[in-house]
Parts: sequence; C-alpha cells; structure tokens
Amino acid sequence: MSTDVQRLISYYKSPLGRISRALVREQVIGLAEDVTGKRILGLGFATPYLRFTLDRAERVLAFMPARQGASAWPREGPSHTILCDPLEMPLTDSAIDLTIAIHALEHVADEEELMRELWRITAPNGELILVVPRRRGIWAQRDNTPFGQGNPYSGSQLDKLLRDHSFVPEAWRDGLFLPPIQSALVIKSTRLFERAGRLFGPAMSGVICVRARKEVFPAIPRRKREERFVRVPGMSPAAARQI
Repeated sequence: MSTDVQRLISYYKSPLGRISRALVREQVIGLAEDVTGKRILGLGFATPYLRFTLDRAERVLAFMPARQGASAWPREGPSHTILCDPLEMPLTDSAIDLTIAIHALEHVADEEELMRELWRITAPNGELILVVPRRRGIWAQRDNTPFGQGNPYSGSQLDKLLRDHSFVPEAWRDGLFLPPIQSALVIKSTRLFERAGRLFGPAMSGVICVRARKEVFPAIPRRKREERFVRVPGMSPAAARQI
C-alpha cells in the first residue's frame, strides 16, 4: 500500500520524523560520497534526503509515484518534482548517474520491473542507493511511520534482487536503532539508543541502506508489453430513417 504524500509530509514534520530523517540522511550522505557534477534522481519520497545534492550536482530530479501524490520541492526556486509511473519513468536510457530511492521499492506492485527500469535509466557505472525497512526490524512491525508501510526486506533478499538485475552491492549501512515511538524521552535519548542498538548488530536496525553499482549487461531483459488487439466492428454509412 502506498503512503499518501500528505501523511508523509506530516510525519516528517513531527519530532520522530525529524529525528529519523537526520539519522537516515547520515547514512545516505555517507553512501553517496561526492555528488559533484552528477545527475541525481530521488525516487519515491526522497526529497527530505536530497538537499545536500542541490548545490553540487549537475541536475537533481524528484520523481514521485502517481498513487502517492506529489509535493513541490524545494521550497525555494523552481520545483524539481515530477509525478510519474515509476515503472515507466520519462527519462532516456542511461540518463542518471545516481538514484536515491526511499519509500519507493517497498511500495511498487512489481519490484522486478522497477529494477529493470532503474537499470535502463542508470548510466554506465552509475549507482543506486536503496533505503528499505528491515523485515525483522521493529520499525517494520509498527504502522505509525512510513517505514511500517509496504513490503519490508531482509539483507539477503535485497542482495539477491540487486544482483539478479545487474546491480552489484558495494556498501551496506544500517539505520534507525531507536524505537519508533513519539515520546520526548525516546527522542532526547536518540544517540543512546543508536549506540546501544549497534552493539547488538544489524538485527536491531529499522532500515537497510545499500549502495550498488550498475553492471554493463542486464541479467534479466525488460519485459515486452503485450499489444492488445481490439476488434472494431465494420460500420457502413446509412441514411437516417424517415418516420
């Protein structure tokens, strides 16, 4: 189920939303490294995590799924947002150097078709950063945040999905070790939860973050859409009846 854009905006304005954005953004920035001169695509609802790219990237686009809805971003200047079908993005082949997909993969009806489309639009040696809810994480078990919506993944599932579609994982990171509770005490103790959670390993994290590089040849070709044949009845002109 896709999360409505207004609910996403409301969540990221809440105290827990601001904290989770800051924690996940740290992992995204670390994985993205230098974005100078790159063509960047944010897919899903990635705009809370893209501001660091605006001043350095050659171009930044934010594609939001039609079922989710879109909001203008950034607040200042022209909007970079486009409402589209993520399985048929309005881009030429090899148009993007780096895609950052957040609140995206877990919401699509056909994850394999999305991966094929991502391979198509990614430039040679281009990269993909995915952030998805961890299947056994506490954030995936609670539906009071966007990370508790859609289909969560385990690390092995995500690794297989990437490799099956010609993306080679290069770096993995874990995030959101604090519990998904809108509590002042929890929010004030964020760093304590993060340090304690990391002592118990990735199983305690709420999201998986991975950076993968595109391989030259696709492992699985894109599906060809079947053309439908519609029979049109033969019609001949006829004079109007006289009554």
